[in-house]
Amino acid sequence: MGHSATIWDYKAANEITSDWNGTLQVVLRNPQGASARVSLHGGQVMSWKNEQGEELLFTSSKAVFKPPKAMRGGIPICFPQFGNCGYLEQHGFARNKTWTLDETPPPLPPNDSNGKSFVDLILKPSADDLKSWPHSFEYRLRVALANDGSLSLISRIRNINGKPFTFSFAYHTYFSVSDISLATLDPWATWPTSWSNLPWPGPSHGLSQPAAACICEVRIEGLETLDYLDNLSQKERCTEQGDALTFESEVNISSLGILTLSQVLLLVNTEVDRVYLSCPNAIAVIDHGKKRTFVIRKDGLPDVVVWNPWDKKSKVMLDFGDEEYKQMLCVDGALVENPITLKPGEEWMGRLELLVVPSSFCSDHLDLQKTFF
Repeated sequence: MGHSATIWDYKAANEITSDWNGTLQVVLRNPQGASARVSLHGGQVMSWKNEQGEELLFTSSKAVFKPPKAMRGGIPICFPQFGNCGYLEQHGFARNKTWTLDETPPPLPPNDSNGKSFVDLILKPSADDLKSWPHSFEYRLRVALANDGSLSLISRIRNINGKPFTFSFAYHTYFSVSDISLATLDPWATWPTSWSNLPWPGPSHGLSQPAAACICEVRIEGLETLDYLDNLSQKERCTEQGDALTFESEVNISSLGILTLSQVLLLVNTEVDRVYLSCPNAIAVIDHGKKRTFVIRKDGLPDVVVWNPWDKKSKVMLDFGDEEYKQMLCVDGALVENPITLKPGEEWMGRLELLVVPSSFCSDHLDLQKTFF
């Protein structure tokens, strides 16, 4: 590629382009060929590709790419309101506004600059924004693509108002995944060792442990035993019961003399819209079909939102294909249950990093609690 192994000129690697509406976009690249595309409409990451050129984020084929409509896919920014938990429009106005490029961004630390490309964007409220949400703020967003292909977003929101204001927040991340409506039975699969102490069927079933494993196409680890708010049940507070949150069609393997999978994993084969509370700073989305795992690490974002519209809701969403729910899963680093209040002059920071690693059915080798930031 002609890039030095020791000196990486991110400005030379970045490309400023525009879409067919004339909206500016910035394309980030790293020395290995991975890329990310960021639109100034909404400050939204539109694309994230690995070094093989494979798209890692989902975008609907029916997405509307015309302001002020938010684009369905990528990583929309929900600010100053997540969902409908306030009087503003759904997910707030930041994702619908035109951001500006920061022409003189602060440099990366010397020990973090090799092979990393980044862009800094700024959002300040317009006169119309102040009519609907009368608070002055400065929102600075840095999107960075690292040498290893990981994608990070760092938000800094500062109160430049004369009085306090309160907000909620989310990086509404649409992951591209295998068909989550499918599951297959693999008699040679290895069960995770962390399940070895589960109460498998006894001698009356003729088995002391499972003889086969149901391969779940997509599952989330790191949310087990946590409380969550169910947005489909008027934000009822519940507790996660499964060892992992698994998306698939209904599977019953009890006829084979094996413990029914629903006793091990919490199966999801309908719409899900949940806010998991006080989550660990690292979780994983394991995609068996594509043999990869998204590792999500976050700071300043205590909650995690999990959303998939499934089939019924997909059919009534104008900017979403009827069958596209099978190829996407939203897992968001978020700040929902306890919104942040900033006093005049105070600043909040929320950081998210997404990393893709190869994986098999068993994810025990992943160190999700590794210190990241």
